[in-house]
Amino acid sequence: MKPVYKRILLKLSGEVLAGESGKGIDFDTVKPICEVIKACADMGVQIGIVVGGGNFWRGRSSGAMDRTRADQMGMLATVINCLALQEALIQEGNDAVVMTALDIQRVARPFNKDEAVRLLEEGRVVIFGGGTGNPFFSTDSGAALRACEIEADIFFKATNVDGVYDKDPNKFADAVKYDTLTYDVILEKHLGVMDNTAAALAGNSRLPVLVFNLNDPANIKKAVLGENIGTVVK
Repeated sequence: MKPVYKRILLKLSGEVLAGESGKGIDFDTVKPICEVIKACADMGVQIGIVVGGGNFWRGRSSGAMDRTRADQMGMLATVINCLALQEALIQEGNDAVVMTALDIQRVARPFNKDEAVRLLEEGRVVIFGGGTGNPFFSTDSGAALRACEIEADIFFKATNVDGVYDKDPNKFADAVKYDTLTYDVILEKHLGVMDNTAAALAGNSRLPVLVFNLNDPANIKKAVLGENIGTVVK
């Protein structure tokens, strides 16, 4: 089978990298994810990745702390995850590059759209850190922004559920899964797939999003091949 997408943006949560502990980085968990990413890259798929930072820090959970400073800490947490993912990808034989929205050039390259696209076209996996570089924006918004900037064919949002439901499937046995959705429905029903800023940006840019379960890393390859998994938002 051949990939149905030429260029993707894959969003990974920080918690995914932490494994069962929920904190820090578990390379035994990260390794199979990187193996699948390598398999997709070997098929000619251009792969951009955005990683969250929730396994280290969440700005919105910082209590009375100044929100700007708390979000800056969260952006730095994403960079830690990007560097860990870069190392794991390199060990699997991927040529991976980290670009950040923050000015930390001794650690990673500054984000530049043209440079990012050039690297993707060369077959290198590009990992985007630092969110949007601004407080008050989630990494979902950062992922939607980068997907639009690099002109990705689709935004893969890998989560801990197998798609989008009308209510929380972990709490309600009668929750119904959607196969397809529109951004208008997400915003109207407050389904919590992503924050409203990310949904509005993706919707206005006509960027489709595929929400699927990453408990099985092979789902990344299935999604690339166009198999019927998860929920498509368009």
